[in-house]
Amino acid sequence: MATFYDKYGGEETIAKVVDYFYDLILADETVDHFFKDTDMEKQRRHQTKFISYALGGPNQYTGQSMAKVHAGMNLQPEHFDAIVSHLQAALEHFGVGAGDIDDALAKVGALRDDILYK
Repeated sequence: MATFYDKYGGEETIAKVVDYFYDLILADETVDHFFKDTDMEKQRRHQTKFISYALGGPNQYTGQSMAKVHAGMNLQPEHFDAIVSHLQAALEHFGVGAGDIDDALAKVGALRDDILYK
């Protein structure tokens, strides 16, 4: 069975989704401040590798654990929910099917405890 990664065009498509996703985030004052000191080009590349791996692509993710990456940010449920909402909107924008979106959001949801209140 084809992975989400293969089904939707691999890393090239995921990079487009990630770009759109961050455009939504940076336009949202609920969460944009978390990225004010972030090299967004590097962040977009890094996130593309992470999401590619999470959705069945090759493991090119070499970053730290979710808990370490988010340490000191004190992300609250409303921040996490805003990010998930933007990811859903980005996936919908690129024509990803509802079932596949549900699967992707479930994978992101599984990281919730590693990200919140750190």
